[in-house]
Amino acid sequence: MRLALIGATGLVGEEMLRVLEQRNFPIDMIIPVGSERSQGKRIIYAGKELEVLGISKALYLKPQIALFSAGSEPSKEWAPKFAAEGCFVIDNSSAWRYDEDKPLIVPEVNGNVLKESDKIIANPNCSTIQLVMVLKSLDAAFSLERVIISTYQSVTGTGKAAVDQLNAERKGNFEHKTYPYQIDLNIIPQIDVFLDNGYSKEEMKVVWESRKILGLPNLNVTCTAVRIPVMGGHSESVNIEFKNAFELNKIKSIIETIPGVVVMDDPKNSRYPMPLYAQGKDEVYVGRIRRDESREKCLNLWIVSDNLRKGAATNAVQIAEYLLKKNWIKNAS
Repeated sequence: MRLALIGATGLVGEEMLRVLEQRNFPIDMIIPVGSERSQGKRIIYAGKELEVLGISKALYLKPQIALFSAGSEPSKEWAPKFAAEGCFVIDNSSAWRYDEDKPLIVPEVNGNVLKESDKIIANPNCSTIQLVMVLKSLDAAFSLERVIISTYQSVTGTGKAAVDQLNAERKGNFEHKTYPYQIDLNIIPQIDVFLDNGYSKEEMKVVWESRKILGLPNLNVTCTAVRIPVMGGHSESVNIEFKNAFELNKIKSIIETIPGVVVMDDPKNSRYPMPLYAQGKDEVYVGRIRRDESREKCLNLWIVSDNLRKGAATNAVQIAEYLLKKNWIKNAS
């Protein structure tokens, strides 16, 4: 089993290495790939020191699986080349998410749509993953009518440079700029570029991807995405309108049975999900479960998950595990 990791020195790439090791993914050769600036550096995996290679070398080594986490442009250029060699590409960028012939996968939600012929598989946006983990089962029970999401997203979603900016500002240095404004002691209601409709691209990612993953192309979804000065995970305030009436106890019992989801809902004792609890964990946490008393058949939820784990690295590795389980990987033990 040869696995290439493109973007091995980035925040998500480093998390992918941790997840692969923690989940004992069966690898005989791991091939870390970095940019020209990173090539020749050394990383540690499972106690072994490995050299960061260029992507051409990785392609030559013919991995059976390639995890891409280096941005859209490298993925658009190189993912088809790996796929042409029979490699399964699991891509963490937005390059392939909206292609009709490329599956967009959260294994617990829609892993069943994968086929052996799917050589390029898109990993969804972090905010979308934690959302659909909860929506899928609720839709099956009560039928979704409309979903309104406000996100409160960690600086780790932007990458190392944003983490550096936050840490520098907390030490009084405001020269480092990844965001257009100071992020410490501030919130920024912009993630990614603004589109012609007035929404940011991040907000529309949640709309487009939720519809695709849930198989509900006409679902009414709207989102406001906000960057906040925290590390550890993304939080979401979610308002759901159903087509059918519901009992609150039934809602809670359904959410409690969703694989990978943990209910943390005890407001009387100030127990609810926070990034502080989610950091470093693979679970999606749900709390503040309550009726929307302003409108019939409506529900409010608070959803939190580590955006580097289930929101990126863990979901990608779970897709690879699914491929192994289906026995689609040639020469894998």
